[in-house]
Amino acid sequence: MKLRILGCGGGIGGDSDTTSMLIDSDILIDAGTGVSNLTLDELKCIDHIFITHSHLDHIVFIPFLVDTVGFMRQKPITVYAIQPTLDSLKQHLFNWHIWPDFTKIPDARNPYMRYEAVSEGESIDLNGRKITPLPANHVVPSVGYLMDSGKASLVFTGDTTTNDALWPIVNTIRNFKYLIIEAAFCEKKKDIAIRSKHLCPSLLCEELKKLECKVEIYITHLRQGEADLTMREIQACVENVKPRRLMKNDIFEF
Repeated sequence: MKLRILGCGGGIGGDSDTTSMLIDSDILIDAGTGVSNLTLDELKCIDHIFITHSHLDHIVFIPFLVDTVGFMRQKPITVYAIQPTLDSLKQHLFNWHIWPDFTKIPDARNPYMRYEAVSEGESIDLNGRKITPLPANHVVPSVGYLMDSGKASLVFTGDTTTNDALWPIVNTIRNFKYLIIEAAFCEKKKDIAIRSKHLCPSLLCEELKKLECKVEIYITHLRQGEADLTMREIQACVENVKPRRLMKNDIFEF
């Protein structure tokens, strides 16, 4: 599996885009503004979109993607998410008020897009590439994802705060190689992190103490104007490992 970071920022501007990752040529993990970095030919190849949660910075480009390439394809794009997230997409986005319902365009028998519900711990196998929803702890129902090629695995936590349910699961992954975990706020905004169910450096440090595996750690969802400060704070408090800042166009092969 080859994973390319299309966007990993806490906002837009200054070459920052919100969360989206491309696996090989046909799978998206989240569909934030980073999707805009793909060419038209690349957009046409996307068959699957796995969504962590319903917040706009993770879903905003689904409508534009489907609208742009739906008529060029021979089969619908499948959007995977837990049922509460799918319910939010149906009710608040693809509702004919904010955007057309592409599960009924051109018609319900031949749609440009379809939904598929996923559940924590139940893997989706796409030609030997296993993608498994993992527990997350955010202000809306959310998951992270485990991506397993068979040779190695990458875990993306999604947006989350303190998450005791996650670590017993990831600590049993035999071929665990990469961890992508968020830190959305610097330390002086810890109160905001707590209220919005994100991580800041001190909370992240406590979470990483629960990690029993030796893996490469990358920090995502850093905010413009605070990213360097937040990384310095993380590196000062995290012991035994050296987390790196996740960057747009980073590539992971596993």
